[in-house]
Amino acid sequence: MSYDLVIFDNDGVLVDSEPISNRHLAAYLTELGHPTTYEDSIRDYMGSAMHRIHELIAERTGQRLPEEFDDVFHARVFAAFERELKAVSGADEVLGKLAADGVPYCVASSGSHERIRVGHRVAGLGRWFDDERIFSSQDVGRGKPAPDLFLYAAERMGVAPERCVVVEDSPLGVQAAVAAGMDVYGFTAMTPAAKLAGATGLFSDMGQLVGLLTSS
Repeated sequence: MSYDLVIFDNDGVLVDSEPISNRHLAAYLTELGHPTTYEDSIRDYMGSAMHRIHELIAERTGQRLPEEFDDVFHARVFAAFERELKAVSGADEVLGKLAADGVPYCVASSGSHERIRVGHRVAGLGRWFDDERIFSSQDVGRGKPAPDLFLYAAERMGVAPERCVVVEDSPLGVQAAVAAGMDVYGFTAMTPAAKLAGATGLFSDMGQLVGLLTSS
C-alpha cells in the first residue's frame, strides 16, 4: 500500500444514501417554499454539511430555514434509511481487505455522527468502524470544500496529510481533499467524471479501489 491512511467519505461511497437523502431534501425544501428538484439537490447539496444548505438558501432567497429544519429532515431520512438503505456494492469487501491487511482507514463525512452510525448499522458496516475511526463535520468549524475535516481526521489518526488518500464521490469532497494536500480517488458511480476534476484518479466500481490504492 502506497498510503498510511485511507479516508473514506461516507454517503455515496460506503452507504448508498445519496438518492434517499437528496430525494427527501428536495421534497422538504419544496414543501417549505423553495422549489427544488432531485437534480437540483444533487447539484447544489451533495457532499454538503447541513450548515451549507442553510447558507445557500439564505443567500439565494434572503430567508432562513426554520429552526426545526435539521431535526425534521434527519427524522425523515433516518426513517427512509431503515426501509431502504444498503451498503454501496463492494464496500464491505474493501473494508474487510483493508482490515485484514492491517491498513489504517477511517471515515470523514459531512453528515452528523448520528447519521453516520445509523447508516452503518442499517447497511451492515458497523463492525468496521469503532468511535476512533469516525469523523464528522460536527467535529470541525467548516465542512467540505474546506480541508478542515480531512486534516482533523489525519491528525487524530496520527498520519501526515501527504501520506493520506481520500475516497470521495462529490466535487466538494474532491476540492477538500486537494486543499488538504491529499491524493483523492473519485468514485463515479453517481457523479460524472468531469465533475470530479482534480482527482488523482477515477473509478466506477468499488471492486477497483484496492488495486488503485496498491498500484499508486
